[in-house]
Amino acid sequence: MIGICGGVAGLALAWAAIRMLVQLAPSGLPRLQDIGVDGKVLLFTLGVSQVCALLFGSIPALRYAGARIGTGMREGGRTLSQGRERHRTRNILVVVQVSLAFVLLICSGLMIRTFKALVGVDPGYDVKAKIQTFHISISEADVPKPDDVLRVQENILHSIAAIPGVSGVTFGSSVPLEGFQWGDPVFAQDRAYANGAMPPLRQFRFMTPGYLALMGIPIKAGRDYTWDEAHQKLPVAIISENFAKEYWGSSSNAIGKKIRVSTKDDWREVVGVVGDVHENGMNKDAPPLIYWPTLMNHFESDDVNVRRYVAFAIRSPRAGSESLMKDVRQAIWSVDANLPVSGVRTEEYYYSKSVARTSFTLAMLGIAAALALLLGIVGLYGVIAYSASQRTREIGIRLALGAQRNAITAMFIKQGMILAVCGIACGILLALGVTRLLASLLFHVSSTDPLTYVAAGLALCIAAVMACYLPSRRTASVNPVEALRSE
Repeated sequence: MIGICGGVAGLALAWAAIRMLVQLAPSGLPRLQDIGVDGKVLLFTLGVSQVCALLFGSIPALRYAGARIGTGMREGGRTLSQGRERHRTRNILVVVQVSLAFVLLICSGLMIRTFKALVGVDPGYDVKAKIQTFHISISEADVPKPDDVLRVQENILHSIAAIPGVSGVTFGSSVPLEGFQWGDPVFAQDRAYANGAMPPLRQFRFMTPGYLALMGIPIKAGRDYTWDEAHQKLPVAIISENFAKEYWGSSSNAIGKKIRVSTKDDWREVVGVVGDVHENGMNKDAPPLIYWPTLMNHFESDDVNVRRYVAFAIRSPRAGSESLMKDVRQAIWSVDANLPVSGVRTEEYYYSKSVARTSFTLAMLGIAAALALLLGIVGLYGVIAYSASQRTREIGIRLALGAQRNAITAMFIKQGMILAVCGIACGILLALGVTRLLASLLFHVSSTDPLTYVAAGLALCIAAVMACYLPSRRTASVNPVEALRSE
């Protein structure tokens, strides 16, 4: 019966926790609609409750089934307290509960610190701007010549710019945080390389003039591309600030330097240095980036290289609305009716997605930590309450002999705090190993962050004091005469 009651209570908590998780879950989570409590979950809960009840209920029953009568009488006498073995077993269970609660509190605290760090990070572009994004792909069969590809894309840009409510439009290989991955080693003309030595890999982005301004990426030194440079395929390049500092010490020193990818490529002059962007996610450091034009001569060993698959970005208060995309499609098809539109998203979607995994993990660990803390409090309360009830006669004698009630309360609180401290000590050792599994989710927070460990320890100690105070205070307030008459 106790197992069934516990299963029902746990099921109610699980149902509430699942509803919270579904509300906080990232939109891309697979089979999100299937998460819930159904018949299988009910049967599983009932089965686990009964198995646990029978398993742990049978251990003491089997242990004492063969005990000698004298042993039982000695342990159950009126003037004697509970057997040491049973007392030790209960204490061990409470220590285990507290240690597991401590581990989950540590994990939850680390995720809270990570989430706080993520929110405080400057992504490197304007995340508050209302920006609508989508992709188009111009096939070689539709537009064979590379130079004509850029002209078609520019005509689409001008057509979209005429839509009411659009304050700006641009395009490039991707938008920030989209997950575009392309990179190669980048050589600097003023650096010497040993035979066969290769420079580190750098991530590439391809863009047109105006991309930086629309996305809100600040220019630290130099300037943006011009449309004349884009159409004439002049050998220019723009790099990120961290790339400039790594190679030349500062943004201003990088202006005028020349870089290239392949030994067959033209050297390209650095005309601008821009701020660092967290392109790989908010939980990762900003990578060194090179921003190339979308149309170039002699790039990656190609005679002419052009971006046929590009992402458009539109600034408009109508971003995210179907009415805007309806106007956008009409604008695109007025230039080329064969172009499909795909990947319709807002820039806010990509930013939210980049922190969704952390926030979802935080919610799961937070719920688990809260339940574990509750179990730890219940365990401490149960042990202290049972210990106090078994020592009622002793308490009556102490009070009759002049013991202060505060001293009686402090005695039980001390007993509970010893168990809590032992649990925390065991939890620290366990947490040092478990938190390594969270390393890939943490951002600017160490898995052994001392502040988190101290905060979790204080939380558990406060909870332990509260759990021990109530039963001990109640026991200390009994009438000594009634206590002396109790069993």
